[in-house]
Amino acid sequence: MAAANQKFAIVGLGQFNGRGLAKSARTLQAEAARLAIADAGLDKKDIDGAINGLGVGGSMPGGGGWVDSFSRVLGLPTKFYWTVARGGTASIIGIVAATRALELGLADYVVVACAEAAWSNSHGKLATSPLGRGRAGRGNYSLGTEMLGFSAAQTAAGLHGFFATRHMHEYGTTSEHFGAVAVSCREWANLNPTAQMHGRPITVEDHQNSPMIVEPYHLLDCCLESDAGVAIVLTTAERAKELKKPPVYVMGLGFGDHARQQWWDKTNYTQLDVAPAKEAAFKQAGIQLEDIDCAQFYDCFTAEVVFQIEDYGWCKKGQGGPFAAEGAMAPGGIIPVNTGGGMLSGYYLFDYTGLAEAVVQLRGEGGARQVKDAEIALVTGHGGEMVIPGMCSTHACAILGR
Repeated sequence: MAAANQKFAIVGLGQFNGRGLAKSARTLQAEAARLAIADAGLDKKDIDGAINGLGVGGSMPGGGGWVDSFSRVLGLPTKFYWTVARGGTASIIGIVAATRALELGLADYVVVACAEAAWSNSHGKLATSPLGRGRAGRGNYSLGTEMLGFSAAQTAAGLHGFFATRHMHEYGTTSEHFGAVAVSCREWANLNPTAQMHGRPITVEDHQNSPMIVEPYHLLDCCLESDAGVAIVLTTAERAKELKKPPVYVMGLGFGDHARQQWWDKTNYTQLDVAPAKEAAFKQAGIQLEDIDCAQFYDCFTAEVVFQIEDYGWCKKGQGGPFAAEGAMAPGGIIPVNTGGGMLSGYYLFDYTGLAEAVVQLRGEGGARQVKDAEIALVTGHGGEMVIPGMCSTHACAILGR
């Protein structure tokens, strides 16, 4: 296979999601790591490196009211414990850190883990306990009010909606186009029994009738709020051959960041900084766009999916909305996108949601949602506000293969 000469591989995966799990982020993170280690057929004593790959909150040291590490909770004999992050690019940064440690011989097996207790913090026992973060309850969906206050212009939905509106102005993209993205993700979720919105189909009409949160975003444009944990175990390709599960190779990694540009340059408003990330990752992997079998896009809001389908080149700039409306990203479409339901309909855990689904697809473990003969997957991350008001500036890209 194309990835056979790669140096590093993901050999273990632990993931779960739910609502009302009523456990701290640290506990959820430790459980995800335990599952990943077992999935790899390894023992705790084998893990000598640990990385806390956090997103905006959740498994952040001090976030959720805790300061200890998941590695200590599990009793892992690690030689190092690092925390790495930049908004929703945390899992890909974690992979960079883990593979570098493996390359330097600092460890043989490294676990990268993240968790959120967002639902329980808002709705359950944790909401009034010292473990809670005091979020305002918002039903199933995360509107970003916990980050920047309660003014609509300063919520995550407000900040992201500003850029969605600009795309609508420049290219004629409509709210119905964004609705088509939400419907596509929900169709995939209905093939995934572990998705938070499994068994709850929607239509574009449902999207249009859902409450308006911040113009132009309806409720169904917004990602979910979840209790969730994801962890992966990485090692060298040579060690991976001897383990329990088929290896998923790290073929290429890349990053981009609009922070190098002026914020008032309106080219920032309708695209993500995909170009440098794509160039680096695709060059390392030795692939072209047509080699991608499935894409796991960061979908905090529907417009981000439209931006990325354009910026990676599946359609021309400004045509992402019609592309979605044609069902091109849905089951049976041109390019399967967010095949587990994504963060819009699967569960929310930063770019770990897409990373976990990519591993599932490349192992052929997707069940009813399995992409036939999936060999190469694209995973993206997005986030990292630096200036307010301003769109999350950083973009990350990972190419994984079997």
